[in-house]
Amino acid sequence: MKLEGKLAGVYVEEFRRAWLALAPAVSQRQLSLDLRGLTFIDERGLQVLREVWGATRAAVLADSPLTRHFADLTMQRGITKENYHEGTIRIRDE
Repeated sequence: MKLEGKLAGVYVEEFRRAWLALAPAVSQRQLSLDLRGLTFIDERGLQVLREVWGATRAAVLADSPLTRHFADLTMQRGITKENYHEGTIRIRDE
């Protein structure tokens, strides 16, 4: 799932609807959450991101200090050398 712009307000519900529509198909595939285009996340947006990540342990893509921070908040853990690769975080929690 590629997210861009602000994940706030009405866009949170749009994201939630998209996730609920996609969820049945995801159980058989590896989901990626591409946060590289995000510029802002409000608390409700973060909550939905955490729900999606918690349900799927999706790979999270981030490529800037801001989007790495969003990834860290989503997965509620720190960024280390082990999960940082060529400017993009690619984390798959096994």
